[in-house]
Order: sequence, then C-alpha cells, then structure tokens
Amino acid sequence: MIQLFHFVQFSPGALKATQSDKMRLLVVSFLVAVAAVLAGSVVIKTLVFQTESSDSFVEMLPMKPLDLRAFTLCMRVATELKGEREVILFAYRTRDYDELNVWRELDGRLSFYLSGPGVFFDVPQIEALETHLCFTWNSGSGAASVFMDGRKSLTKIYKKGHTIRPGGKVIIGQDPDAFMGDYDAGQSFVGEISDVNLWDTVLPASTIQDIYTGERVARGNVFDWETINLKINGLVDVVTREL
Repeated sequence: MIQLFHFVQFSPGALKATQSDKMRLLVVSFLVAVAAVLAGSVVIKTLVFQTESSDSFVEMLPMKPLDLRAFTLCMRVATELKGEREVILFAYRTRDYDELNVWRELDGRLSFYLSGPGVFFDVPQIEALETHLCFTWNSGSGAASVFMDGRKSLTKIYKKGHTIRPGGKVIIGQDPDAFMGDYDAGQSFVGEISDVNLWDTVLPASTIQDIYTGERVARGNVFDWETINLKINGLVDVVTREL
C-alpha cells in the first residue's frame, strides 16, 4: 500500500483549484494510516531523492538537544550508487564541526565521523535492495559497531571520552561543509532513506534485531521517525508505505 507525495510550488491561479484535491489526498492518507494500524502494521514515510542535487535535502527537528555520550542511530537505506562515489547518509553539524556524519565511502565501507577522523567498517555494500543499518557508539568504552540487517559487525574502539555537542542541525541528503550551506551535488544522497531513529543510549543487539524485523519497540528518544517534524527543501518526494 503506497502513496506518493511530491512537494511542489503552485502558482496563485492554480492554488485555488488544488485545494479540494489536497483535502481529498489528506483524507485518503488518514484512512490509509487508520487501516494499517487496525491491521497491526506500521506505516512509515520514505524520503526519495531521485537525482544529484546541491539544494535538495531534509532537515530533521530533534525532540531534545544532541548532547550525546552514546547513541544508536538506525535507518533503512537503498541506493544504486555502487562504487561510483562517496555518499552521505546522515549529517549533524554545529557551527564549526561535523559532530556526527555517516557515510558510504567510495570503496563501499560504512563509516561515521565524530568531529575529526572517522571509524570504518568493511561490510557488504548497500544497494538498490533496502538495507537496515544501525550505528552504535559509547563514549565511556569507545566501543563502535555497525548492524546490517540485524547482524553486528566487529567492535572498534573510537573516540573514547568524546561528547557530541548540541546546538547544530541534522540534514538528510546533503553534506554541509558550512553551517546549513556549502553543499556539493557530487556528495549528495540519491536513493531512498526511511525509518531514521536516534537514541541517546546503545540499544541491546536483540532490540536492534527486533527493529530490523519490524517489531514494535520503544522509538528513538532523540529522533522518532513516526512523529518527527521534517523540513523539506528542494525536490524530495515522500512516499508512505507499510513496514
């Protein structure tokens, strides 16, 4: 069950003619969500980035400041950019630093960076078939891992004692080399991203497995994809579907 929402601009003359259409679309969307809930399924929204761009991105508005000494970041990702270039998956930047950036590297490795050199994981490449990813890190031990479709990588020790600082912006689709700017189309995300959740703790492996299989678990307490406020910029499509 899929519905497509394309955020476009309307001319003044066309705006009045579209009001009833938009109302019908909202009613249908509500009925789809209610039917899915009654059926016991989960309806999620998916961000679709169709082409390279330097101005299409989505800003995620957190439920509380990203003042983090541990985290679990999960998302569902699909892209056809295999080995062509590096791809940004998640970017959190303050005025002066890339506080938490997640990448698919040119060689296919997954990585994340905390205000400096990153930590890298040699795992199977993400591709057009949807992959569920979780990244975990704990400042006290420095333990960092990646989970791919519920399977855990080896543990690496990274940035022991570090703190991710609050006061920045979270962007999906672009890598901001300056605060909310200086985007490079050659690093933009092309594909689809959904079910982005962030917790301020390291979740147990069993919980991450449940998230991958679609079980109902406590949603992210920093970002909850089911209720998150999103600011769409440029040409980004939003598709709703059952998980």
